[in-house]
Amino acid sequence: MKSSAKIVSLIALIALLAACASHKPQDSIKISAKPKPRASQAMNFPSTPKLPGQWTVEDVMEDFGAYAGRKMRPYFAKAKVAYPPREVVLLALKEEKKLEVWARADGEFRFIRDYDIQAASGGAGPKLRQGDRQVPEGIYRIVSLNPNSHYHLSMKLNYPNEFDLFHAGQEGRYDPGSDIFIHGKAASIGCLAMGDETIEELFVLAAQVGKENVKVVIAPRDPRQLPLQPAEDGLPAWTPELYGMIASEVRALSPPVSLSNNGHSSQARPSENR
Repeated sequence: MKSSAKIVSLIALIALLAACASHKPQDSIKISAKPKPRASQAMNFPSTPKLPGQWTVEDVMEDFGAYAGRKMRPYFAKAKVAYPPREVVLLALKEEKKLEVWARADGEFRFIRDYDIQAASGGAGPKLRQGDRQVPEGIYRIVSLNPNSHYHLSMKLNYPNEFDLFHAGQEGRYDPGSDIFIHGKAASIGCLAMGDETIEELFVLAAQVGKENVKVVIAPRDPRQLPLQPAEDGLPAWTPELYGMIASEVRALSPPVSLSNNGHSSQARPSENR
């Protein structure tokens, strides 16, 4: 009986080895091109690999949420603002190539930190038409978070807003453009390109706060340094009105900040940061 059992076992082992030897591995499936988290996030991978176009905001939060939060929390703590806050204002300064983050949990907005804008095509002046590669200027909201962007991650702005559409209609411009984003990478054809690590932090912050609680102000330059005046010939007659609206939004942020010699924003005086 033992001899028969050994023979049966040997035959089964030979068959199994033959099957393994003849098995051809399946073609590898190309999973999402989304960069994976750094080593510090190694335990935060989604449980199921995602194909291109199948990432969700929840997947991004699982991958980058904790890591981005650890990077942002010290800035919020220094500003004495609870993290995550209740509201956020992103102030983009085209000439200075800076994007400032302001936030509040209760009371006044406080300066949290700034980031370098890696690319922003065009120059001073509002966006007027599709294909002009101009970063718009004005007061906008985030309408959607895109976890499947070709530029790593992106946040879509509500350009053209009511102000843009009104003046486009008055001037007979029927294609003022669309699809303006704040995104990763360092290339721009009308968007604000922030680099991958920065967009991870901004995306996570917007998801935590709620996109409806994020305002985006885009200015040609810092109105706290010099009054905004149309500097380019051929800008629309309504540009001073737009710049007045932008300057008012910036003045509403307190305490005031100024750009230091190295181009970074700083709070005016510690006593003002109550």
